[in-house]
Amino acid sequence: MACLIAAPSSGSGKTLLSLSLAALCRKRGLGLQTFKVGPDYLDPQLLSQVSGRPCRNLDTLLCPEEWVQRSFHWHSSQADLTLVEGVMGLFDGRGPSSEGSSAAIADLLQLPVVLVVEASRQAGSLAALVRGFRDHGPPQVALAGVVLNRVGSERHQALLSEALQAIEVPLLGVLPHHLSLALPSRHLGLLPPGELADLAERQEQWASLAEQHLDLEALLPLMAPAAARHEEHPIAWCLSGLQPTPTLSTGSPTGSTSAPGLPLAIASDSAFHFRYPEAGELLEALGVEPIAWSPLADEPLPPGCQGVLLPGGYPELHAPQLAASRRSLKDLARAVRMGLPVLAECGGLLLLGQGLEDPDGTLHPMAGVLPFQAKKGALSLGYRQASADADGLVVRRGEQFVGHEFHRWQLAPVAKPIDAVANFEELWQLEGWGCSPRREGWTAPNVHASWLHLHWAGCPVIPSRLAAASRRCATLPTNGAS
Repeated sequence: MACLIAAPSSGSGKTLLSLSLAALCRKRGLGLQTFKVGPDYLDPQLLSQVSGRPCRNLDTLLCPEEWVQRSFHWHSSQADLTLVEGVMGLFDGRGPSSEGSSAAIADLLQLPVVLVVEASRQAGSLAALVRGFRDHGPPQVALAGVVLNRVGSERHQALLSEALQAIEVPLLGVLPHHLSLALPSRHLGLLPPGELADLAERQEQWASLAEQHLDLEALLPLMAPAAARHEEHPIAWCLSGLQPTPTLSTGSPTGSTSAPGLPLAIASDSAFHFRYPEAGELLEALGVEPIAWSPLADEPLPPGCQGVLLPGGYPELHAPQLAASRRSLKDLARAVRMGLPVLAECGGLLLLGQGLEDPDGTLHPMAGVLPFQAKKGALSLGYRQASADADGLVVRRGEQFVGHEFHRWQLAPVAKPIDAVANFEELWQLEGWGCSPRREGWTAPNVHASWLHLHWAGCPVIPSRLAAASRRCATLPTNGAS
């Protein structure tokens, strides 16, 4: 069955309830498969760390509905229990619609909804709020019950409980005021697990709070896993529709055989860690060997490297250290000049510019490949439709993609230095709700650089073309600087 944990709005406590249940399952030795609705990277990192299994995103705007269904049923069937954390408010989707919302996912997968309500300043009004979410639609949701967050006292809980009884909605537990329930955050969301020094202690407290304050006899049966509906692994299904059929690797989820091992460097450290698990799985299935590479540690690109992936993250918070990583930056620029495939999105894009401002406004030099400086500016947030303007590394003129944009740093054009790489073209035109159409990104035969986050399960041609380009290119030679 599984259940979807939703709320009237962001900040209500969805993640806290999800983490408390995940910690409880881990403590009891139960395998929990977690999912996250929408294009989030940070909540899934915490859920993955606490549950011990990679959290999977469910997003019908970035991926086909059939992929979402196949991914959900396959991964859920491999675990003892399943939990889906929603996004924003229950009916919040693209623009003012419910398209892609938590309610839409609950409807698609036929999941009961557990509504988390921040109730610190409510009493009888709780009934009106919950009734509204229960009865609103389309899509119509099946409300299994309510968990109340920030309940101040036993008297407060009694008032709220009677309000729910009046509309015949079960109370499934409460989350009281507690220090462990205050999760630190920054401008793009929660802190990643690697920056929570007390995460192990918090897990123990979350599990204890779940045991003390949640109706586990009612909640755990709602988390029963879904049955597998297909024998084919979702990664194999995802790649099966590509033409021509790509070469698949030994040991991949497809079970196919071929020669192993095109080494491709993936920036992986505290500055670059916004990546869906399917990205690595698709590359491996396509015969690529992902190799973790840390620009923050000033590592040279791996020997024999035949491509570079620069995912999103927080490079702006590490700008001084990245600027000091001259070996990494020189290797990256050299790789671009020598024709190695380089794909960069969002934070990874910032590494390719002339300069990057830190939060204090100090400008630091980067790899110098693209003609811009990045400075803190207005928030850019939302789904975007992208129409490719030119042929490039992984896109072809006229192709259409859907991605997500989320950043507070903006690009200021600068004159192209003499030694910068030439022959870049504008990548594509972006459009979205509340966003004026604009051209964005850079493309070249061996470079794709954009603010746009893509989920490769929704556009498997991207990793397929990246793998093919890596297969065609020469190995990056080692030089004295490396």
